[in-house]
Amino acid sequence: MKLHVLPGDSLTDRFRETGIDGETAICRECLIEGDVKADSLDVFWHLRASFLSKTYPEFEQSYFDNVVPELAKIQDLPAGSEVNLWFEHELFCQVNLWFCLSLLAGTKADVFRVEPCTTEIWKGFGNLVSEDLAASFSARRRLSPGDIELGKHLWTAYQNADYPELSRLSKTASDRFPHLEEVCLAEIEKATRPLQILDDIRREGISAFPDVFAEFSRRAGIYGYGDSQVKRLIQTS
Repeated sequence: MKLHVLPGDSLTDRFRETGIDGETAICRECLIEGDVKADSLDVFWHLRASFLSKTYPEFEQSYFDNVVPELAKIQDLPAGSEVNLWFEHELFCQVNLWFCLSLLAGTKADVFRVEPCTTEIWKGFGNLVSEDLAASFSARRRLSPGDIELGKHLWTAYQNADYPELSRLSKTASDRFPHLEEVCLAEIEKATRPLQILDDIRREGISAFPDVFAEFSRRAGIYGYGDSQVKRLIQTS
């Protein structure tokens, strides 16, 4: 079995245009937000469903129909499976990647990282056409058992808000996790830095949401926030 784990629905149609063979699993989570600490995966799913249904009403009836089954594909893999993880470099995608690696840590699948083939580090796959996606796939790199373990440990540190451990892990040398130190620092500063950036933007007289969002994305692209996250940030500021 060849499985491609895509970072969201927006990439699905363009991925299919590439003609790359294999099944897909869509990661429809935003683990950068809300409580993620749970003692078991079953408790975790219910915790996330509760948070997302309260925060984004469209999730109320869909989490166990549209989110969990997709991520469950990562766990229930036949022998000899190949998993390709299509995740970007910014914090939003990295946290989701760490979670997926924690699910894969107990499997014997061959795991590959597919990174966006672009010089615009924090924009990821967003502006890439199918030909670019095919080039990204051609440049994929295999993750070693050590890389997968690092991802698992990063997830555990993130899940427990263990920032000293996250900081320590961020200094691990691995070309499979580029920009790791920057991304972990962004997480450590997540409670304050985005709000500071937003405040700076509004102090400059930028007030219309499309303009605020564009400027926030330019200055704080490392977070990978979508418009929903920036709107919530505005509401809490």
